[in-house]
Amino acid sequence: MRIAVVGTSGSGKTTLARQISQILAIRHVELDALHWEPNWTEAPKDLFRDRVLQALSGDSWVVDGNYNTVRDIVWGRAHTIVWLDYSLPVMLSRVVRRTLRRVLMQEELWSGNRETWQTTFSRDSIILWVLQTYQKKRKEYPILFNNQEYGHLKIVHLRSPQTTKKWLFSIKPYHKYS
Repeated sequence: MRIAVVGTSGSGKTTLARQISQILAIRHVELDALHWEPNWTEAPKDLFRDRVLQALSGDSWVVDGNYNTVRDIVWGRAHTIVWLDYSLPVMLSRVVRRTLRRVLMQEELWSGNRETWQTTFSRDSIILWVLQTYQKKRKEYPILFNNQEYGHLKIVHLRSPQTTKKWLFSIKPYHKYS
C-alpha cells in the first residue's frame, strides 16, 4: 500500500493524503516538509533525496507532492498515483482561501516558514505559481503516466472535489493480515 498524491499546488494533496493515511492506517509523508529549510531555503538536492528515501523506506505510506527531483524515488516505489486534476477556478479559489488563512492566522508551515502578504504579492506568490504551472501539469502528467518506467502504477484520475469525496469513501481500511 504505497500511494502518491499529485496535482497542482492548492488542489488538496496534503488534505487528501492525510485522510487516506487515517482511513488506511498508513504513514503520511509530506514532501514539502522534507524539502523546505528555514527562511524558505530549499534543501540541497542530495539531502532532499536522502530524506525522501528514508521516509519512503517502509511498506505502507501515502506521500503528497510534485517534486521532479524525487519523482523517480516516489513513483518508482508507489503502487498508486492519485491525480487531483481540478478546473482552474477550483484550484484558484482553494489556493487563495488557503493563502489568506495562512497569512491572517500566521500559520507555521515547514521549518518555521510562514506565508506573508509580501510573498503573496510577489514573484514568489503561490497564486502566481498556480497560474504559471496549471496547464503545464495537466499536459505533463498523462505523458509521464504513459512512460514505460511508470507502467506498474495504478492511476486514479480525480477531476472534481465531489469525485474525490466519493473515491475517498470507497477505499477500505487496510488490514495487513486479512
